[in-house]
Amino acid sequence: MAEEAKSRYLVIELRACSFYYGALRAVANVSLPIYRRRITALIGPSGCGKSTVLRGINRMLDLVPGARVHGEIIYRGQNLYAEDVDPVEVRRRIGMVFQKPNPFPKSIFDNVAYGPRLLGVKKKGALDEIVERSLRGASLWDEVSGDLNKSGLALSGGQQQRLCIARAIAVEPDVILMDEPCSALDPIATQRIEELMWELRRDYTIAIVTHNMQQAQRASDYTAFFNIRKEIENSREVRWGELVEYDATEKVFESPALQETADYIAGRFG
Repeated sequence: MAEEAKSRYLVIELRACSFYYGALRAVANVSLPIYRRRITALIGPSGCGKSTVLRGINRMLDLVPGARVHGEIIYRGQNLYAEDVDPVEVRRRIGMVFQKPNPFPKSIFDNVAYGPRLLGVKKKGALDEIVERSLRGASLWDEVSGDLNKSGLALSGGQQQRLCIARAIAVEPDVILMDEPCSALDPIATQRIEELMWELRRDYTIAIVTHNMQQAQRASDYTAFFNIRKEIENSREVRWGELVEYDATEKVFESPALQETADYIAGRFG
C-alpha cells in the first residue's frame, strides 16, 4: 500500500506511546498504525506488553489503578486521551473480546441486547433485529436461533466466544480488539473464530493479540512483533516491552528485517 493510500486508510495510530503501571514502565515508545478493514496481529513472548497496548487503545487501562499512557493514541484524527474524550464512548466505538469467553449469566438474547439497551434501545422489534443481525454477523444465528432464551453460559466454549463477538458488534463499533480470543478453545473452535475474523474484516478494523504464530500468519494482514528488554538499574533487573518490527504479515514471516524477529518466529526463543 502506497504511503498516501496508507494515510487515507489509517484508523488508529499510536504515536510514541509508553504504558505504565504506577512507576513501572511496562511498554516503551510504541509507534504503530492500524488500518481500516484489515487485521493487525500483535505477537511476542509473554510479558512483552501486547495486551497492555491493546487495552490502552480503548482505554480499558483507565480501570486499572495507577495505569497511565504517555504519548498519543489517535483515532480518526482525535487523541483518545484528550481531556474532553468520554472513555465509555471510546469503548463503544472500539470494542473488546477477551481471552476467556465471558458471557453474562443471562440468556443469549439478553447477552447481545445488553449494550443496545444501555444505549437506549427499548423497543422489542428493534432489539430483535439487532440481536439477529449480530448473531448472524458472529456466525452463531443458525446454531442458537431456536432457543434465544437459553443461558449463554450453557453454550460450548467456541459458541460462547462467538456470542461475545456478537455482543461486541451489537453496539456497532468501528474497531474490534481481540486479546488471544482462541487461547481457551480447541482447534476446531479456533478455526471457526479465525474464519469469522476474516469475515468480520469486511466491515470492521481488527487488532488481535496472539501467541500462536500460525494464527498470526494465517489470519492477519499486518504483524507487530514485540519483545522484552532488560537492564540492571540500582542492582535490580528492570524489564519492559518494546516494538521491534512492524510490517505486512507476509514480509514479517517470510523475510523479516531483523534477525531478532526471525529468531522468534522460528521458535529460537520466547
